[in-house]
Amino acid sequence: MFRVRITRRQEPRGWSSWFVLGAAVALSLVLSGVLLSLRDISPLTGLAVLFKGAYGSRFAIEDCLIKAIPIFLCSLGVAVAFRLQIWNIGAEGQFALGAVGATWVALTFPELPGPILLPAMILMAALAGGLWGMVPALLRQRLQTNEIIVTLMMNYIAILFLDYLVYGVWKDPTSYGFPMTSEFPPQAVVGKIGSTSVNWGLGHCLVLGTVVWVFIRFTRIGFELRAAGDSVRAARYAGIPYDRLVVLVMVISGALAGWAGFLEASATINRLQPSIMVGYGYTAIVVAWLARLNPLTIAIASFLLAGLRVGVENLQLDLQVPAAFGGILEGLILLTVLAGGLFTSYRLSVRRS
Repeated sequence: MFRVRITRRQEPRGWSSWFVLGAAVALSLVLSGVLLSLRDISPLTGLAVLFKGAYGSRFAIEDCLIKAIPIFLCSLGVAVAFRLQIWNIGAEGQFALGAVGATWVALTFPELPGPILLPAMILMAALAGGLWGMVPALLRQRLQTNEIIVTLMMNYIAILFLDYLVYGVWKDPTSYGFPMTSEFPPQAVVGKIGSTSVNWGLGHCLVLGTVVWVFIRFTRIGFELRAAGDSVRAARYAGIPYDRLVVLVMVISGALAGWAGFLEASATINRLQPSIMVGYGYTAIVVAWLARLNPLTIAIASFLLAGLRVGVENLQLDLQVPAAFGGILEGLILLTVLAGGLFTSYRLSVRRS
């Protein structure tokens, strides 16, 4: 008779952890191929169409970059909270409130020049997302609520509030009954990079990603954040203000997701409408874990997950695969990566009893 013993590793695994991560992603693709075969679609053909649609042309790559921008910013914010072991599942709602805040500025002050209007939209979007993220942090401290449940439920409040505005007071009277606001004035729109369809939100991502990386890696607060994330009890014993850190990371997380909402409303859609909510906040959770909460590798993971979204659209057109297949694929990646974490953080030994 054999007994399996699981012990936590004292030192994290090196390059082999990346092998486990790659194997987990490969397993999710294999399972996706099995699902395609159930629809009488060759797995190899389906995956070939998926990757060709995602990365097989300049148009596809530009589309991937456009979708990767909001995913990256939401993932960056989620990663900051996760590093403190605060499980912010509310990036979707914070994204929605950021889009609402930016739209309010664009519709209320359309006469302002671009150098003033765009920063004001960013400020309001980050403020709306940050305050929305601060609410579950305060409830966690004052009432000992579970931030997972609170942030998840607040997503629905934020999305329904967005719907209330575009179906009601902000509805464009010239939209022929469609729920959307008036188009933003030209000075409220983030422009494109050269002759491409990619907007300058890509530059925002480069700057914000660098700032967050430097903040976590080289500042005192960043050190406290990493230390408290490793052990809350040790952090409190060392005098680290853990409760303040909880509020801080949730505000930062919400502000980054709100910034993503601003870019999606301003640069991609040029107005506010319900179709802006496509699940970027939930995809951010998968990306954050896939990138091991590293701001530098989040960029790569965001591009890959954005490619899956674009590729699934190609599958729908060419092979009539349901749109839900994209969500299934993201879920499989998350589950396999989390399962693979068992082998990177713990050691399994088999002994004869």
